[in-house]
Amino acid sequence: MLLIPSIDLRGGACVRLYQGDFEAETRYPADPRSLLARYRALGASWLHIVDLDGARDGALGNRALIGELAAQRALHLQVGGGVRDAGVMDELFAEGIERVVIGSAAVERPAEVAAWLQRFGPERLCLAFDVRLDAKGVPRLQTRGWRCATAQSLWDAIGTFTSAGLRHVLCTDIERDGALTGPNLALYAEAQRRFPDIQWQASGGIARGSDLAALATTGVAAAISGKALLEERISIEELRLFLPNA
Repeated sequence: MLLIPSIDLRGGACVRLYQGDFEAETRYPADPRSLLARYRALGASWLHIVDLDGARDGALGNRALIGELAAQRALHLQVGGGVRDAGVMDELFAEGIERVVIGSAAVERPAEVAAWLQRFGPERLCLAFDVRLDAKGVPRLQTRGWRCATAQSLWDAIGTFTSAGLRHVLCTDIERDGALTGPNLALYAEAQRRFPDIQWQASGGIARGSDLAALATTGVAAAISGKALLEERISIEELRLFLPNA
């Protein structure tokens, strides 16, 4: 399992939200450029960047900063938040972004997104599905920066794209995001069981090294961690077990 550090950007600053609530923001003094250098020094090969302004407003609000980070060519960048048309993806790829994350559009315009998968290839796109578990434990999708609930299940959404060659899926359990309560192991184990050919990226709840070890047992391809790394809650020795260049 690969550990992918995450940076969430809002107004050019590095922040974290609690359970996706824009009113429950923690702002960190760390400069995104310095964080990129720090994660590279630790041995990371990828960096996940979320443009929170874009996720909320539908257009990348931190575009210049993301372009600056990409220009360093220090890490492979996976970028999402408000990417909702192919033209923006063309521009991001031209700037050196390795993989673009598609969230709300995958739920709202699945046929168009399936065409993007075929156009750009399954390695260049990652579909991000943010879920809340319903009373029966079924993961239901939420969109538009987690503000809009839907009745669609994660499993139905994935099934929509398998014939289009979908390979990378980032799944966030919103209730765990930023909460440091541990990842939803049952959710990711079920995801891996249902769709073993998907390269699953697990997000939400990681607080300690043992969480990474537990996630690895579910079979997911990668773990996304933001807050725990920002607050240095996991020892370097534990992190390096999941960093390819350590």
